[in-house]
Amino acid sequence: MQQLRIVGIGGSTRPDSSSEVALRIALDACAAAGTETTLLSASSLALPFYDPVQAKQSTAADGYLRSVRAADGLIISSPGYHGGISGLIKNAIDWLEELAHDERPYVDTVPVGCISVAGGAQTSVAAMVSLRTVVHTLRGFPTPLGVAINAVPGLFKAGDCTDAAVRTQLTQLGRQVADYAALVRASRSAAAVG
Repeated sequence: MQQLRIVGIGGSTRPDSSSEVALRIALDACAAAGTETTLLSASSLALPFYDPVQAKQSTAADGYLRSVRAADGLIISSPGYHGGISGLIKNAIDWLEELAHDERPYVDTVPVGCISVAGGAQTSVAAMVSLRTVVHTLRGFPTPLGVAINAVPGLFKAGDCTDAAVRTQLTQLGRQVADYAALVRASRSAAAVG
């Protein structure tokens, strides 16, 4: 049987951004659970603004869309900007409209872990609500645990998280994505046999 594939989408244009570090920690937990992981960070997400007319003639997002199509689970990590998700992440999500007519439309039945990181609890929670709403709209299901992080100074240093409780939450989120992806695959296999 093919190894489960978990794709992480997120970060910001700042190298080693807090949201990217948080995403890496969650993906490491997926890898430890035996999944294949792919990180699509800001450089992979620097796509032209989504335009449904121009998208059909563009190859800019082909690799990104291939990765999402092949994913058994996703983790989306966004910085919280002004009470919502970042434009970079929103544009990447908008490109998922190209999956609307696939056999598995959008991210139908895909478990999606949601992470938001902001310099303030209010913005972090608002971004989390936005992410979870978007995932539902795209027919995916957010994992029970979402991690909204108030990125106080010093929380992320040298590519790691200095707070054991936050690190534990990110690890739990990664495990939930891997576990639910395995359950969805098992359910599909059982339905195909039955």
